Amino acid sequence: MKILILGSGNMGMTYAQGFLKSRIVKADQLSILCRSYEKANLLSQSHEGQFFSDPALCVPESDLLILAVKPQDSDRLFEQIKDFVEPGQVFISIMAGVTLHRIRTALGVEKVIRAMPNLPAQIGAGVTAFTSSDLVTRIELVMVQNLLSTTGKTLYVEEERMIDAATAISGSGPAYVFYFMQAMMEAARKMGFSDSEAELLVGQTFTGAVDLYNKSDLSCANWISRVASKGGTTEAALKVFQDTELHADIIAGAEAAEKRARELGQ
Repeated sequence: MKILILGSGNMGMTYAQGFLKSRIVKADQLSILCRSYEKANLLSQSHEGQFFSDPALCVPESDLLILAVKPQDSDRLFEQIKDFVEPGQVFISIMAGVTLHRIRTALGVEKVIRAMPNLPAQIGAGVTAFTSSDLVTRIELVMVQNLLSTTGKTLYVEEERMIDAATAISGSGPAYVFYFMQAMMEAARKMGFSDSEAELLVGQTFTGAVDLYNKSDLSCANWISRVASKGGTTEAALKVFQDTELHADIIAGAEAAEKRARELGQ
């Protein structure tokens, strides 16, 4: 099986490295299409695989093609490759908001999988939600799931609209976590800790809390009740969060992200 990744940005190269590291894919089976000859030449000097800037040299020869450019660059990519696609090729898109219908119509293809990975995929700790058009076979779905699993966990969803929802939750989610961490680090510095001390306290707190959650059957509410004793320090902080409606604001933010994901596909 020959795989072509169209796009050599962060996620494109993350998948390339994940595939090769897992040994599911060999270097001579993997190609990457870059925006320019200069970029292709530069990457070829430091990475395994074959690098191209001309779609005519790599698109027709590929069995599985991964569309890994920014959604705003999708029309340009479609125009660049549409004359070289072949019947029976399977396409995976990781472009936020770009629908299965739009990809099928633009390229004249039938087998399309839409996936939404997230940033922790770069360290093999990501999560990818994915769905597919009707003509993708079960064998092809298993093959794709194995590939996507090289960067973390996967979740298949039946309805395409849930990909936009996953974009808002897991796709954008790391930024929400970093935003909260940043605020906590700022609070720590205001209390007198140095930058490095604040980073240690906050970073390890998040790591430990997530590990606790993942290694138990307790809900978030259960863990909150274990930390927040009546009349204590945690309860004081949680009361401020409740008074400022932080919980509702987080939900509203995620809903705004989902709306924007849908808009990107229109």
